[in-house]
Amino acid sequence: MLIVQSSKGVRDRKAKISNQKSAINKLQPPFGAIFDWDGVIIDSGALHAQSWRRLAAEIGRPIAADSFIRGFGMKSARIIEEIHGWAKEPAEVARLTNRKEALYREIVSQSEIAPLPGVVEWLHLLREAGVPCAVASSTHRLNIDAVLDRIELRQAFREIVSAEDVVHGKPNPEVFLKAAERLGMAANRAVVFEDAHVGIEAGHAAGMKVVAVTTTHSAAQLSTADLVVRRLDELTLAEVVDVLSVR
Repeated sequence: MLIVQSSKGVRDRKAKISNQKSAINKLQPPFGAIFDWDGVIIDSGALHAQSWRRLAAEIGRPIAADSFIRGFGMKSARIIEEIHGWAKEPAEVARLTNRKEALYREIVSQSEIAPLPGVVEWLHLLREAGVPCAVASSTHRLNIDAVLDRIELRQAFREIVSAEDVVHGKPNPEVFLKAAERLGMAANRAVVFEDAHVGIEAGHAAGMKVVAVTTTHSAAQLSTADLVVRRLDELTLAEVVDVLSVR
């Protein structure tokens, strides 16, 4: 599909990008942008909930009350063990975890999925400004890969740190620290984009600033973040630079 912009529209966009670049030039080197996956890049909450229900039906166990909200941002293994109480033995926890993720990928393959509103525009702006981007998520790598190509954003991310790359899940900061290391960025030059409480806590524990997106929680519920937005394309580079400058 060809989209034709007016010459004025092209000029306005170029001017906006130029202004954004001048803002980021205050920082040398540029900051690193580290994104949570579910609830920030895509909204797959309903698909995850469906995969949990299918797994519960398979093993004949009940779903814990409010488990989706309580477990948001956590590794599936921790949800199985601590929230649902389905297993304690490591081998059984691993078996159920792998089955849950396989069910999720089956559901994804049969479902429509797209980036959240504003994601593509924000990632494009970051790329044009030379800001390196990474995904840092408790999601399994196969789950991320199952979606990335379909939404055509694989080239937007220099690095991907997933559940298999870390020992400790959020709120432990390991996943964000590892992402910053892979980007070659000091923690105080990295900005985390999150939508969950455990992610905000992990980002701050890593010594990073956190921008929260109100995909799954209200702005009031995410008030511990350094900045809260409804969607990512509401942001400007200047705002992010200003957040980084506050110590």
